[in-house]
Amino acid sequence: MISVEQLKFDEKGLIPAVVVDAVSKKVLTVAYMNKESLEISMKEGTTCFWSRSRKCLWRKGETSGNKQHIVSIVTDCDRDALTVTVYKDGPACHLGTDSCFNEAVYEGENEEFSLEALMKVIEGRKIEKKEGSYTTYLFEKGIDKILKKVGEESTEVIIAGKANDKAETVYEIADLVYHVMVLMIEMGISLDDVKNELASRHVIDHKVKQEKMTK
Repeated sequence: MISVEQLKFDEKGLIPAVVVDAVSKKVLTVAYMNKESLEISMKEGTTCFWSRSRKCLWRKGETSGNKQHIVSIVTDCDRDALTVTVYKDGPACHLGTDSCFNEAVYEGENEEFSLEALMKVIEGRKIEKKEGSYTTYLFEKGIDKILKKVGEESTEVIIAGKANDKAETVYEIADLVYHVMVLMIEMGISLDDVKNELASRHVIDHKVKQEKMTK
């Protein structure tokens, strides 16, 4: 582990800090730190930056309440940039979005599949009401139909798992995940809602939970 003194701040005494979500691994924002703000961040365990526009220290969440709790701070090989991994209390961007990085400049043809991308497609089917779309059909039928499909797919996963058929179980899990995501869109639940819930469980004292389970 290196010291703050070993980092290379620029001629203005600043070092760029790329803030990354510990759960989703998404880049949340890019800000700057000086030696003082970095030391405050390390001491308090939440991000503190140097505002280049206001020329003052800026504790993230100071007014909004959307604090960022630091997991780790890592420097690059040249020691002139930082990656700050955090658990966040709310949106990272002042516009109220999860990340400051939302507007595409270029989208290649080899876009990698992600649950986030699938959620956007499912949400689009609810908004656009595409004719012949099974997803749109589910939204039109409503919550009872969606819940029925979640129940049916859960049963299919159990049957495939009981048969110890890996390929079939994967297939049925994919069906279940899709229908659960339809339910999430219908109820206004985001992937971040679920990730944050899982993250909150990760930091809970497991011994306490185990004691509750054995009572």
